[in-house]
Amino acid sequence: MTFTGGIIMAVGGIVPAWGIGLIGSKAVEAIGRNPEGSGKIMVAMLIALAFAESIAIYSFILALSK
Repeated sequence: MTFTGGIIMAVGGIVPAWGIGLIGSKAVEAIGRNPEGSGKIMVAMLIALAFAESIAIYSFILALSK
């Protein structure tokens, strides 16, 4: 892996991890405020987590190709 691949993995790992933490914290906060809507909130949270995690996977693939 080259230096460029390392930078790609660093940014591509830190930013999605930060986003996943933010998504999770806001979902727990929303469930705390509105427990009746927990089903809808959980579904939306899981979809958002999957999209954020896919960014990390794309950056991993890009880093391996460098």
